[in-house]
Amino acid sequence: MADQATSLQTTPLHAVHDDLGARMMAFGGFEMPVQYSGIIEEHMAVRQDAGLFDVSHMGEVLIRGDRALDFVQHLVTNNAANLYDGRAMYTVMCTPDGGIIDDGIVYRRAEDQYMMVLNAANTERDLTWMHDHNSMDATLQDISRETALLALQGPKALDIAQPFLDDDLDDLSFYHFWERSDGAFLGCDSALISRTGYTGEPGLELYVPADQAEHVWTTLLDAGEEHGLKPAGLGARDTLRLEAGLCLHGNDITEETNPYEAGLGWLVKLDKGAFIGRSALEEIQEEGPTRKLVGFVATERGIPRADHVIQSADGETIGVVTSGTQSPLLDAGIGLGYVPNDPRYTEALTVSPLPTFSSHRSDSVLISSPLFRWTPKSF
Repeated sequence: MADQATSLQTTPLHAVHDDLGARMMAFGGFEMPVQYSGIIEEHMAVRQDAGLFDVSHMGEVLIRGDRALDFVQHLVTNNAANLYDGRAMYTVMCTPDGGIIDDGIVYRRAEDQYMMVLNAANTERDLTWMHDHNSMDATLQDISRETALLALQGPKALDIAQPFLDDDLDDLSFYHFWERSDGAFLGCDSALISRTGYTGEPGLELYVPADQAEHVWTTLLDAGEEHGLKPAGLGARDTLRLEAGLCLHGNDITEETNPYEAGLGWLVKLDKGAFIGRSALEEIQEEGPTRKLVGFVATERGIPRADHVIQSADGETIGVVTSGTQSPLLDAGIGLGYVPNDPRYTEALTVSPLPTFSSHRSDSVLISSPLFRWTPKSF
C-alpha cells in the first residue's frame, strides 16, 4: 500500500483537500478526493445549488500547426470542421476496428490550434496513439501537469462565477468557451472558461494555470458559500453522471465497445471523410449493433454493481452491468449495462451479483433516457 501511495500523482490542490478533511482514493494514477462531507450531501448540493470539483487529473494536449485540423479529423469520429474559435465538441477516438480508445472534448482555440481533453487513466496511452498516427506533422504538446481543471457545477454555478467576469455568462452557450488572459479572470495569467460538465447540470469547467489553482478554488468556494456551494469529490461525480446517463471510459465504453452500441452513434460523422475506424464503423452502422447500452432503475432494494449479471424477465442471462450505484435523487439503485439489441428486452430485467444463483437479486426496469436531464439552451 505504501508503494502504491508514493507512486500516485497529486493535483495542485492536494494540500487544500487535506485541509478540508477530504477522504482520498486512488483514481487514474492520482490520489483524488472521493468525498468531503459525504457523497449524498455533495450530490444533492450539485442538484440543488452548486458543487466545486477538482478534476485536474484529466489530461490536456495542445495540437498545433498548419494541418492541425486535418490531424484532429483523422484522429476522432466527430466533425471538427464544424468548429470555430470558441467552440468545443464531444467526441471519441477509435481503433481501426471501431473500438473506443477514449472519449473527450476538443476545443478550437485558433484556426491552427486545438486542445483535446483526455481521461486521466488514458492520457499516456492516448498520447502515444496520437504520436503514432501523426502523419500530418502536427505539433503535440502535453500541458496536463501545468494545467488545473476545476468544475463548477449546478443550477447556481453561473451566478457564483458571474461576478468574476465582465461578460454575461448567459451569452455563453453549451459547448462554447471564452479565453481570458492577463488577470482578467480571478487574476489568472490565462484561463479557459467552458460551458461543459459531467453532471447533467448547468455549469462551467475552468482551465487555469496549476500554480494559480488554489487561489481560484478558494475564491470561488468563499464566494459561493451564500449560494450553498460545497466542495464535491469523485464519489458524487460518479453518482451524478450515472443519473445523467453519461458513460465512463473503462466501464461503459472501452476498446471492446463501439459508439453505436454505446448510444454514441451521433458522434460518428461518416460523411466527413477518412478517419481511423471509419470503415469498421460504417459496416457496424449498416448492419446495426448486436447489443446496446441501457439504463435501468431498481424497483426493489439493492445496489447494482459493475459485473453483476443482467437477466431477462424469464431468467435468461442477457448481459452485464457496466456501472451501478444508489441514486441519491431517486433513493433507488440505478445502473448502465449491455443487453442484446433485441425488442424482446425492452422492459423488465433482473440484476444479480455473480454467480447468477445468488439470492441477492434486484428486479429492475429499463429506461430509454437519463433519470435526470437538464436541457441546455443551445448546442
